[in-house]
Amino acid sequence: MDSLETNETTALEQSSEITAEQATEQAVEQTIVQQTFQTKEEVVARVQEIAQSGEVGDRTELNLLKQLFYKFHNAEVQEAFKAFVEAGGEEDKFVPEIDSAEPVFREAMQVIRERRAAILEAQEKQKQDNLKRKLEILERIQQLASTPEEANQNFDEFKALQTEWKEIKSVPAERATELWKNYQLYVEQYYDLLKLGHELRDYDFKKNLETKMRLIQQAEALAENPDVIGAFNQLQALHQEWKETGPVAKEIREDVWAKFKEVSTVINKKHQAYFDAIKAREEENLTKKTALCEQLEAFETEGLKTFADWDTVTQKIKELQAEWKTIGFAPQKMNTAIFERFRQGCDAFFEKKNAFFHDLKEELGANLAKKKELVEKAEALMESTDWRSTGDTLINLQKQWKEIGSVPRKYSDELWKRFTAACDHFFEARQAATADTRNEEKANKEQKQGIIAQLRELAETEGENVISKVKELQQKWNEVGHVPFRDKEALYKEYRALCDKIYDAYGVSQAKRRLNNFRQNLQQRVEKEGTSLSEERQRMQRAYERMLAEIKTYENNIGFLNAGSKKGNSLVEAMNKKVEKLRDELNLLVQKIKAVDEQMTEN
Repeated sequence: MDSLETNETTALEQSSEITAEQATEQAVEQTIVQQTFQTKEEVVARVQEIAQSGEVGDRTELNLLKQLFYKFHNAEVQEAFKAFVEAGGEEDKFVPEIDSAEPVFREAMQVIRERRAAILEAQEKQKQDNLKRKLEILERIQQLASTPEEANQNFDEFKALQTEWKEIKSVPAERATELWKNYQLYVEQYYDLLKLGHELRDYDFKKNLETKMRLIQQAEALAENPDVIGAFNQLQALHQEWKETGPVAKEIREDVWAKFKEVSTVINKKHQAYFDAIKAREEENLTKKTALCEQLEAFETEGLKTFADWDTVTQKIKELQAEWKTIGFAPQKMNTAIFERFRQGCDAFFEKKNAFFHDLKEELGANLAKKKELVEKAEALMESTDWRSTGDTLINLQKQWKEIGSVPRKYSDELWKRFTAACDHFFEARQAATADTRNEEKANKEQKQGIIAQLRELAETEGENVISKVKELQQKWNEVGHVPFRDKEALYKEYRALCDKIYDAYGVSQAKRRLNNFRQNLQQRVEKEGTSLSEERQRMQRAYERMLAEIKTYENNIGFLNAGSKKGNSLVEAMNKKVEKLRDELNLLVQKIKAVDEQMTEN
């Protein structure tokens, strides 16, 4: 076998860096990339179109269509789940609705699969039959090339076998190269033995040369074709025809092959450059999509506490999703992975958002129950005429209202209006009912201010009847009724200070007077009542112990009283005054007991 012919065969096999099958897959994938499927319905329509056409469809296209269908399908399920939870549904009770498009999609895919299986089975059988026949042809050509006699006598049969070989197409891929090499080998062996006239042989070489020059011209035209993929696919057919064409004269064989190889290389490089550009764009798309994933994963949710916070981040994520849709496919081996990464990032955010709103919904529900209870209490008290107690209760309810958080917006205004209406109704009624009382308290205040003014004058006056005038004013003070509560303490402090100042100035405190009178009349009192000083002392000692016990009782009761309300403050103040008075009496009693002891010592 001629070495040049062998090299030509090997070069033909290696002339393309991308096989025809790979080129077809890439072309189909690029078509899908360029074609825009905006909805699930468009994907289903395309699958039905393939199923109804009677074609088997391309495997790459079918895989991509399946991926797109379930991408749209899963997105719809996720949206339905999100709406279900936001509407108040429990996550574990969510059941997605049946997708009416899925059975249609599955049925169309099943039709295509069954058709593909049947056609592939028939094709495989045909390949086996073709293989068997080509092996028979090889065996016969080998026989013809065994002796010069056979070669010369059966030239017409040899040409017929060549024609039949060309007409037989596909064989099992794993046997194709072996068959071709053996065919080339036996054909060249036959020509080497052929002893026919030079004219016949030269004619055969001439016809082969014409065919190969035509193939070269066709390849040169393809090199100028802007349809890179179409040109590449047509080149594969030219290569197949080149293989099936017999040899040319040895002296030009190398030049002819060099021309065909050169133009084939141009087409192959354009084809490779075309897909290199696609890969570069896909790598760029992968970089962009990776950046979007990183932005998505960088969002923090720990600090999101309000509706507005979550809505702000939600809007940003929707912007990322919109940008994602504008970016084309990433490299096929990474396209699914990068999409899953982005989808998982979105799902993680919206799951946290759903959990937040679920918890918030429970909190709003609890707040709603609390505020409804306050409204019912306020409405139950709005007709009350117990002005002081009910007023304190309503003020306390208002404080509780402020401490309770938000409620669902659709109930907020209604509850607030009911609550404020009940409170306003009571306080307006109290305002009207206590108007006379306030006027009376105002008049009493003016009277007590007049008494204080008179005491202030007496404090600056000297005379024998000052004390008697003070007592008269004190009597009037006690006869005057209530004053406004906010003025009560200040008025009394000023009144008490003036009285004490006057009594201190004259040195005639009531306690001193009573003690002096007791000392002066002690002996006469004992003689008159027929008792002894010792018995009088025992009586006073019992009174001392009784008075001391009474003080302790008052002090204990004061500790149990609620001093947080006006009523409580008033009662505590009265009891403190009582204790103060008892202590004064107790101190006076101690002085009297001392006076008795002194009298007993003198006797």
